[in-house]
Amino acid sequence: MAPSFKLPAPVYEGTRSVESVLYCRHSRRNYLCKPLSLPEIGQVLWAAGGVGYSGVTGSNRTFPSAGATYATEVYLVAGVIDGLEAGLYRYICAEHSLEPRRQGDLRSGLSEAAYGQMFIAEAPASILLIAVPQRTIRRYRERGVRYIYIEVGCITQNVYLQAEALGLGTVCVGAFDDDRLRSLIDLNPEEEPEMIMPVGAYS
Repeated sequence: MAPSFKLPAPVYEGTRSVESVLYCRHSRRNYLCKPLSLPEIGQVLWAAGGVGYSGVTGSNRTFPSAGATYATEVYLVAGVIDGLEAGLYRYICAEHSLEPRRQGDLRSGLSEAAYGQMFIAEAPASILLIAVPQRTIRRYRERGVRYIYIEVGCITQNVYLQAEALGLGTVCVGAFDDDRLRSLIDLNPEEEPEMIMPVGAYS
């Protein structure tokens, strides 16, 4: 397996206020044929699942998780990103890096798995949120399922706000064929696909 790919360090202070990006946040599906930069996609990945301020509690992430079980893994389907080969990558939060999982442009296959929603194929990249339910369920039992959905919701809002702050667009896509998506990205039986979020400059 190829070594992990180190991303540019995330920025912790932007040029727009939280209030501004909340006001302008919108679901966007009209993506331009324009590559993303490594700093842009790295920043979005950090917002989705990166390491945050530890304070006095030890390690912390950019999203809350019940009992710090962190059931959600963040994957990247890279299409047109300057300095990064097309393929499937898993985001490694502790290193702020990408672990290669599969080579080649998977955007068309991802679009087909999402019932032909073509804007997914047109976006330069997509973030995939993949849950490992047992991480939370073994602690909270059946209520853990609810906590995972809450966690995924928090992550999607992070992606929305970070994309908006960077002048990029995104949208939550929950309509997809689980089996086709599983096959496309070769998920393990214990992993559950939860969300697709295409990211890119928009018209």
